Amino acid sequence: MDIKYFDNAATTRINEEVLKEMFPYLTKEYGNASSMYSIGRQSRRAIENARKQVAQLLNCKPQEIYFTSCGTESDNTALKGVAFKNKEKGNHIITSKIEHPAILHTCQNLEKQGFEVTYLNVDEEGTIDIEQLNNSIKPSTILISIMFANNEIGTIEPIEQISYIAKKHNIIFHTDAVQACGNVPIDVQKMGIDMLSLSGHKINAPKGIGALYVKDGIEFETYMDGGHQEHSKRAGTENVAEIVGLGKACEMAKNNMEKHIKYLQNLRDYYISQVEEKIPDVKLNGSRKNRLPGNSNFSFKDIRGDELLLKLDEKGICASSGSACSTGSLEPSHVLTAIGLPQNLLDGTLRVTFGEDNTIEDVDYLVENLEQIVKMLRK
Repeated sequence: MDIKYFDNAATTRINEEVLKEMFPYLTKEYGNASSMYSIGRQSRRAIENARKQVAQLLNCKPQEIYFTSCGTESDNTALKGVAFKNKEKGNHIITSKIEHPAILHTCQNLEKQGFEVTYLNVDEEGTIDIEQLNNSIKPSTILISIMFANNEIGTIEPIEQISYIAKKHNIIFHTDAVQACGNVPIDVQKMGIDMLSLSGHKINAPKGIGALYVKDGIEFETYMDGGHQEHSKRAGTENVAEIVGLGKACEMAKNNMEKHIKYLQNLRDYYISQVEEKIPDVKLNGSRKNRLPGNSNFSFKDIRGDELLLKLDEKGICASSGSACSTGSLEPSHVLTAIGLPQNLLDGTLRVTFGEDNTIEDVDYLVENLEQIVKMLRK
């Protein structure tokens, strides 16, 4: 059976150009980047070139990029690193109710260690309450962490408004941009972002590599002791091949951004229009205007999402009901709960996220099967 993959928010296929760039560092260029001899120096040069490529995507300095193993590690490093470095100044952190578990669970962990966390409400589109943000700031507030774009419903947050408020109060602003990076233009200088997390496997690089941007002058505690890698902030022998892969993927994302966005938007908008035209009792979740180009999230009235996914899988269609990191949880999506979705829609949610491998014909196949399966399940 030919597989139709519509879950690019969960992970993406490694681009062949990315794989080609990585291959030498999995074979003949195997030197440890901390070594002084030639193959070690070659690995070091490859890492520093990748650092430049990531920095160019974000419009920052190469030395402001720290390589990590994934977005989750970047989030943990940012929140815990800032919290413990600034605990003498204050203990208050502000985030939102719809963050990725890597942020929410880290905040819950910090609460157990004496930190205070405010979880901002969002409106029915998933946009944070700016007035509540303003009113939540205290003299003890040391960090604001709001995701750039939501991984389930695709809503893009008002990042520049948030950063303006943070700057006005001299508070560090971090954003989890794992879903946004490579899918929308990000300029950390123009947008006033102090720290940013990204992940390779969301932008056609391999799993197991991520990065954290930290603006010059912002200090954070290290949590992994050992050697002097990553400016003495993340000990451990560098994963050269995957760092090279992330760098290449970021370079390609920067060069293809406009074309990439337009292509995904066309697929997304066509899919949304077809679903709303052909299937009754559906609700599009998230913002229609401020939305990731490849994201669509629908709730189908009186449908169970797990049954829907299984029936789609029988037709070779891969999609999801929400975050892959929450798969297996019996609890309803915290994102859909936060936007106030009623119970008869809460259980029947389908997230479809497009990539450049998808075509209009794929969308037609998806909608045709979705229409039939929804009818059958409702009977």
